[in-house]
Amino acid sequence: MALGYVGVLTVRVEMPWVTNLKEKRALIRPVVERLKARYPLTVARLDGLNAHDWEVIGVATLSNDYGWVEETLRMAADFIAREGEYRVAWEDTDITVLGDED
Repeated sequence: MALGYVGVLTVRVEMPWVTNLKEKRALIRPVVERLKARYPLTVARLDGLNAHDWEVIGVATLSNDYGWVEETLRMAADFIAREGEYRVAWEDTDITVLGDED
């Protein structure tokens, strides 16, 4: 029986028209902060921190309900896609079972 589920969403966003890090942070930071405030998630800027035209955002959540984890990550992916002035290049979702003993 599973004790719970850990869900991780990874999203790469691209903004090729941005020319400096300050401008990129002004686009990404508000989306990350609103995502943390709106959903029960841990959110981090993972990669591309020194690149001016792309970044990878990571989102994680934990629950004993698989469907809830799946739906929460889907809502987070939709939020990221619609809230920022960038384009989503790719996204990946992974849900891991905790304590699954046969």
